[in-house]
Amino acid sequence: MELTFAHWVYAIVTVSVIATMLFRRGVVLPVIIGTFFVAVIYKGSLIAGFQAVFNANLLAAKELFSIFLIISLMIALLNSLKDLGADKRLIGPIEKVMVNGHISYLVLMVTTYVISLFFWPTPAVPLICALLVPAAVRAGLPVMTAAMVIVIAGQGMALSSDYIMQVAPMLSAKAAGIDKAMVADKTLVLSVITGVLALTYVYVAHRKSIVKNGNHDSTLNPEDAAFFGVANELAATAEESAEIIQRKNTWGKVFAVLVPLSMLCVMIYMFSTKLTGGSGFEGTDGAAFIGGVATLLLVLATVAFNRIHALDKISEHLTEGFVFAFRAMAPVIPIAGFFFMGSSDFTGTILSLDESAAKPAFLFDMIQAGQAYIPENAFIAGFGLLIVGLITGLDGSGFSGLPLTGALSGALASGSHIDPSTLAAIGQMGAIWGGGTIVAWSSLVAVAGFLQISPLELARKNFIPVVSSLFIATLIAILIW
Repeated sequence: MELTFAHWVYAIVTVSVIATMLFRRGVVLPVIIGTFFVAVIYKGSLIAGFQAVFNANLLAAKELFSIFLIISLMIALLNSLKDLGADKRLIGPIEKVMVNGHISYLVLMVTTYVISLFFWPTPAVPLICALLVPAAVRAGLPVMTAAMVIVIAGQGMALSSDYIMQVAPMLSAKAAGIDKAMVADKTLVLSVITGVLALTYVYVAHRKSIVKNGNHDSTLNPEDAAFFGVANELAATAEESAEIIQRKNTWGKVFAVLVPLSMLCVMIYMFSTKLTGGSGFEGTDGAAFIGGVATLLLVLATVAFNRIHALDKISEHLTEGFVFAFRAMAPVIPIAGFFFMGSSDFTGTILSLDESAAKPAFLFDMIQAGQAYIPENAFIAGFGLLIVGLITGLDGSGFSGLPLTGALSGALASGSHIDPSTLAAIGQMGAIWGGGTIVAWSSLVAVAGFLQISPLELARKNFIPVVSSLFIATLIAILIW
């Protein structure tokens, strides 16, 4: 599509958003204003600008609601387990393995990578954040560091190769017109290089804040203390009858076993379907399975502790879960709405365009227009594809940019004298790492939501280790392939 003045306004707003993030400021205000002006300029109507601001937020809310929902359900479940005292019993066995913050770092990294490699990070996040992170934090691993490990190992290292399900390599290879296996093998190598480098950087940078012994409760910083919430304080001040104490002792033990056993059964079943050639549990389907199990566990735990009062108490738990999810994640909605305008899949809805009308893709149109200016050189082509991938990842998906990076890799390969599968792998790395680890409106919002930290701060902290590691991996790819 031919570039219009609205495209250039979108580009200016995008640059301003990135600059604002680097200066550690909020970006909600510029994206709302940007959405308004892009729509007004493109459609030539002030009314269309007002409508676009609302439509963009509504569309983003619809697209992200599954994340909000599973956060709410898991928070509600955890609150019901706190009533029973099962949350403390739950992490007892895990704490025996996570004897200190350093071992916790390694356990969290390996577990996240393996689960995410099979099922994508979406269903892995609630399991890891609910079961492993509390034990890791009590063992001495700061909450922010734990969040960075989960995002880099899951949304970055595992998802960028997608070696098991191979959806990403298929998209890249199909657009480039090459064999999927060639792209898959190279992205696996590059993803491991990038992930190991980034995780090593994070470990070295945060090693002084990681506690060596497991007695971390007395030294919790405010951020870590916020993760465990105020429920413990309320429980300590509440007077409990002998009946309540007996109920907690009995049912607390039951649910301390039932919850992890249920989640383990879920994972075994999901693994078994994958190993036997089945499908249907990748991505949001896996998250739906886990969310449904969590909801029924919430019902059982609430009834066990509250008996007849469970009719009212379960509503309180769900309300607390939704309030927390929207309070923590609400700023992500207008940001996602603006960047959804970068894809033609969403602009029709946001700008209220007719089905027959041309759908602008403000972000992708700019990239396609600039591809002719990329010089025919292996290094420039390789790093150019990486940057293009990172830019396409600004929509928070990563996968939506793969057809573009794949097509560019096929077009640039002959002139730059580099294998198209190498360029496709580099572009895939940039798109998925960029879309999953360094933008706050991506799937990392789920990790931030569960761990009760700012998604913007998490994205900022990931930026340097991820981008620097990507550039090193790209250089290695150009040199060896």
